[in-house]
Amino acid sequence: MAAPTGVLLINIGTPDSTKVGDVRRYLREFLSDPRIVDINPVGRFFLLNCIILPFRPKRSAEAYSQIWTEQGSPLLLETQKQAIDLQTELGNDYVVELGMRYGSPSIETGIHNLQNSGCHRIIVLPLFPQYSAAATGSAAEKVMNLVQKEWNIPPIEILGDFYNHPLFIESVVEKMREELGQYKPELFLFSYHGIPERHMEKSDAPGFECDRQGPCPSIGPNNRFCYRAQCYETTRLIAEKLQLTKDQYEISFQSRLGRTPWIHPYTDILIEEIAKRGIKRIAVLSPSFVADCLETLEEIQIHLQEQWKELGGENFQYLDCVNNHPLFIQALAQMVRDPQTQSQALPSSTMEAVASLG
Repeated sequence: MAAPTGVLLINIGTPDSTKVGDVRRYLREFLSDPRIVDINPVGRFFLLNCIILPFRPKRSAEAYSQIWTEQGSPLLLETQKQAIDLQTELGNDYVVELGMRYGSPSIETGIHNLQNSGCHRIIVLPLFPQYSAAATGSAAEKVMNLVQKEWNIPPIEILGDFYNHPLFIESVVEKMREELGQYKPELFLFSYHGIPERHMEKSDAPGFECDRQGPCPSIGPNNRFCYRAQCYETTRLIAEKLQLTKDQYEISFQSRLGRTPWIHPYTDILIEEIAKRGIKRIAVLSPSFVADCLETLEEIQIHLQEQWKELGGENFQYLDCVNNHPLFIQALAQMVRDPQTQSQALPSSTMEAVASLG
């Protein structure tokens, strides 16, 4: 009998609980990543230990407590469901494990579990539709750093973004239709997680220039890894499926931190402009996430809705992430079985991946 193929799903992670100590431990690991806070090590150490960790864990713990369930973290629970359903979809020729980039279950534990299950080949699938160095790149780098320490390095393939994967787009559209029911919003707001502008500048091809203020240009060799452009393309494909005109939707970016410029437009600023147009009914979704989490449930469903009502808006509907929608599980299975259906896979063998670390 042939050895099964291992599949490692990776999501960003979550604290173990809403206790301040657990949140502080999670934030320390998260913000110590140089792909997240990409400044010099001394500055990162000062920022983390003197400015963020003394104050932010308590506020973050309070935010997590607003969305925590009796079973625990929504992000962890939804991603676990995805792993279970994907295992069912793929069958006995595969073994599916889950690893969080930060927190637990760890990526290292996931890899070891796959090896202990007799998997001689591993496919790594970061659950981030649009590529960013802070998410997809960080997950890939972590895997590379771990496997290069192994004596016996298994064949491993790290899959890349899937912002335009047909089944992913279809799963978002079907989930939207199910969530909307008879609700008819005047406008759809696609709110993506934001990143600093400098992250995209680092990803551009030499000599490529873009002000990133209006709609993004088509994706080509010069901006292949532009997160903002991929968000715009995801939105375009969804809007096309729903037959939305350009005046029926807007694109924005949430979750910005600090004073450094982040990609525009900002969700909390744009929603003020939308309200000034006299629009009263909106629906908001976040297609940069495939599992509901703090950024969708607390930041959008709770706080953005409160802001909308304060601005005079009458109806606000948050549309859930795809979570374990059957079409999304089929999309994941198709990516695993045929990686060429993705936009682009990252280095396909472990030795290539390790070599790419320089």
